[in-house]
Amino acid sequence: MVILLVALLFKGCLVKDVPEPKQLTNTHSNQVEQIKYPTPKNITIDGIDYLQSQAPIGKFGGELIASTIGEGPKTFNPFNCKDNISALMAGILYDGLLSTDPITGQPIPKLAKSFSISEDGKTYTIKLRKGIKWSDGKPITADDVVFTWNDIIFAGLGDTSTRDSIIIDDKLPTVEKIDNYTVVFKTPKPFAPFIRMLSTSIAPKHFFMPAVKKGNTSFDSFLSTNTPPKDFVTSGAFKLKEYVPAQRVVFERNPNYYEINKNKQKLPYLDKVVYLIVGDLNNEVLKFEAKELDVISLQGSKVARYKTLEPHSDFKLYNLGPNTGTMFLSLNLNNRKNDKGKFYVNPDKQMWFQDVNFRKAIDYAIDRKNMVLNIANGIGAPLYTAESLNSIFLNTNLKPYDKDLNKAKELLKKSGFYQDKKGRLFDKHGHRVEFDLYTNAGNSEREAIGVMVKQDLEDLGMKVNFKPIEFNSLVNKLVSTFDWDMVIMGLTGSPLEPNGGKNVWLSDGRLHMFNQRTPNEGKIGILPWEKEIDYLYTQGALATKFEDRKKYYDKYQEIVYNEKPFIYIYSPVIIVAIRNKFKNIYPSSLSGITHNIEEIYIGD
Repeated sequence: MVILLVALLFKGCLVKDVPEPKQLTNTHSNQVEQIKYPTPKNITIDGIDYLQSQAPIGKFGGELIASTIGEGPKTFNPFNCKDNISALMAGILYDGLLSTDPITGQPIPKLAKSFSISEDGKTYTIKLRKGIKWSDGKPITADDVVFTWNDIIFAGLGDTSTRDSIIIDDKLPTVEKIDNYTVVFKTPKPFAPFIRMLSTSIAPKHFFMPAVKKGNTSFDSFLSTNTPPKDFVTSGAFKLKEYVPAQRVVFERNPNYYEINKNKQKLPYLDKVVYLIVGDLNNEVLKFEAKELDVISLQGSKVARYKTLEPHSDFKLYNLGPNTGTMFLSLNLNNRKNDKGKFYVNPDKQMWFQDVNFRKAIDYAIDRKNMVLNIANGIGAPLYTAESLNSIFLNTNLKPYDKDLNKAKELLKKSGFYQDKKGRLFDKHGHRVEFDLYTNAGNSEREAIGVMVKQDLEDLGMKVNFKPIEFNSLVNKLVSTFDWDMVIMGLTGSPLEPNGGKNVWLSDGRLHMFNQRTPNEGKIGILPWEKEIDYLYTQGALATKFEDRKKYYDKYQEIVYNEKPFIYIYSPVIIVAIRNKFKNIYPSSLSGITHNIEEIYIGD
């Protein structure tokens, strides 16, 4: 994951060169085929402010079939998504005020017609499109925007990640309706990440209000997977048609969508978008090869074969560049007791996991290059940093290093660990070093990593019990019961804005999994370096110039690099296959292969 991108983080732009995604010709080639995306433009017709596609005019009809791994969405409520699949599905149904240009990374209008930021960097004026409608035909207005932010997000309903990430000096921004199509947001201080938060979904007030009035319990079940599709009121290019648990999610075109083509015909072109719910990555490959799927993201181990097949097939391969997320090991640093007076983590293990030499020893024992070669088939790169390899905030001063068992053993010896004649590792009190390693079952890549991690750590004499478990059970351990030792996990991220990781890195964050606290604990038991990250992350968001922000984010990455709360593994390159019949394909390192789904059509 090194690609430099352009991003508009505040009124002042940060400028960097942007290599475009390429059609895959050679997975190791640096030759990039430029693919320009024609950004949609505003156009007003009969008093209605449409978004007009600048892509070639296509044909109407047909469907695109994609897939998801796992058990399917848990909700369709965009404000209550706690997993990526639910967020993906809800994101299809509900648009935000702004979006992100898939090539430049700049914020661009979506439900908004335009936006501006005041000279002092604290006031954001949003002009909405006049005349556009919800799927039930009612107008989208400023009342919907104010309701969404005040009554849902700021009120803390559903998942509070958005609210938590924009708290500034213990204060929230404000939002005010100026007229039916103008709203003004104000932040207590200049806050660089806020412009990107305006991509948050907007809710139809008339549809969401009854659930909001009933409070959290009602809201948490609102738009559940049991809700009849006909009851939904949405704004996206597609609306829900059918959900069959553990089988498929079907979306159909929204006739009230506000984007049109250059012939002034309403988009989208496709009649349907279907997501098949497949159990695991291997099943996904089988379905693609059986032509049951139209698009697939390939693991590195599959790429060489698909590259060989491509010239004689009905699909194209695209290299979207390094993954924008991160994959890592983490040890449970929690040394506190639950409300029953019992330690979350065994005290012996606490001693090991709290020891930075122990964490560093594990880090040096991991053979990242071998994992890249054997799991990703060389289509990737070792990862050592908290920011992804294509992040514009990546600290490039943090140098990579190879597996070094001798270094690992030296670190363990410093903390009193020793190996007996059989090579088994013990701590200074004579306790055998043994712990459990978890990951989510069904993700063959992480399961393969788990097998290799287990082998690598056994070279140090550790006994590792590798236990892949169902994803929701794993998440429950990480952020609710805290009863886990080591985990292999991944987090999505943005190469343009680190503040999305606030809930992970702040010591009282809801995803601060390596030292998770209950809501009542606050910052109890905070480690000195956790406190420093709290400060750096806060200051990084308040700084408005890229150079100033980067100093703070460089430093937080340095702390993570040295303290090892997360031990990063590797970054795969995203290789996607899509059927040739689909046109208006503009692959993006930022947004993927179908970011412009409303413009995609089936050609001859």
